[in-house]
Amino acid sequence: MLRAQGKVAAGAVSPLLYFQRHQIMTSEMLPAFIESSNVERKQSLSEDQEKSQKPRLCERFEQISKRQMKKLIKQKQWEEQRELRKQKRKEKRKRKQLERQCQLESNSDGNDRKRIRRDVVHSTLRLIIDCSFDSLMILKDIKKLHKQIQRCYAENRRALHPVQFYLTSHGGQLKKNMDENDKGWVNWKDIHIKPEHYSEFIKKEDLIYLTSDSPNVLKELDESKAYVIGGLVDHNHHKGLTYKQASNHGIDHAQLPLGNFVKMNSRKVLAINHVFEIILEYLETRDWQEAFFTILPQRKGAVPTDKACEGSSHDKKSARVEDGLDSDSSEEENSRNELESPHEEEKQDKENSNESTVNSVPH
Repeated sequence: MLRAQGKVAAGAVSPLLYFQRHQIMTSEMLPAFIESSNVERKQSLSEDQEKSQKPRLCERFEQISKRQMKKLIKQKQWEEQRELRKQKRKEKRKRKQLERQCQLESNSDGNDRKRIRRDVVHSTLRLIIDCSFDSLMILKDIKKLHKQIQRCYAENRRALHPVQFYLTSHGGQLKKNMDENDKGWVNWKDIHIKPEHYSEFIKKEDLIYLTSDSPNVLKELDESKAYVIGGLVDHNHHKGLTYKQASNHGIDHAQLPLGNFVKMNSRKVLAINHVFEIILEYLETRDWQEAFFTILPQRKGAVPTDKACEGSSHDKKSARVEDGLDSDSSEEENSRNELESPHEEEKQDKENSNESTVNSVPH
């Protein structure tokens, strides 16, 4: 019995050896097993992600409307045609250059810009836009003021007799708006842009404030003086402000002779650029009426005062004629009434006599 057990024990593997061998096998196979399981997990995750992403992509495409699709298509076309547009711009520039050259060669009468600029005679008159009303305006009005100043600058550059242009009390909202929307203003030529008030560097006796509320009317422009235009776009909210400011500072004031030459449907208050352009036109023509009717817009309904007087006298005459006709007709009616009145009186007398006879008959 013991021998048989010894043989079995000798032929069989002991539990300790079996455990050691199994441990060795499992330790060798474990990394491969882990890698395979990780791969399987990744594959399953990628499949799940693809499945989850597909409906999201579909949802995105469904969310894009037809209008957005059209915009995307247009944007794509715009980008594709970029080179073509560049080429077209180059061709356009070349055409313009050729046209200018042809004009320069054909114009022997001196009508080209360069020859006109040679004939420019700078005026000694100083024209100031006072920008000290910045706090009284909203941003919308500040933007309008900026546009009017741009117009004044452009017209002065083109004028045959440009003035000494000053922009004073420059700062605040106006400067901020110019910095944001017109960065090129720092390169403007033939203009003096100053943050100081005009009274700090110009003598008081040289100043004349242009305001429509002034009782003084200009007859001529004195080119040794400095004329001030109020840089205020207020839609008539601050009536007489520039006049009060000028009189408080002891500065001479006057208004353009608009009423002597022009009759308007609207009020006499003009935009800043209109006043500026009228002065430039007067310096060129020396004729107020021509200056007014060249610059004033049609919406003002401007009419020469002589024609306006003729029209008013014509209206008066027509009124008199109508009054005369009315008086004649009234006289005719009165005469008719007078003619008809005797007959009526006779009828009434007869009726009265009949009544009296009836009443006198004895009963």
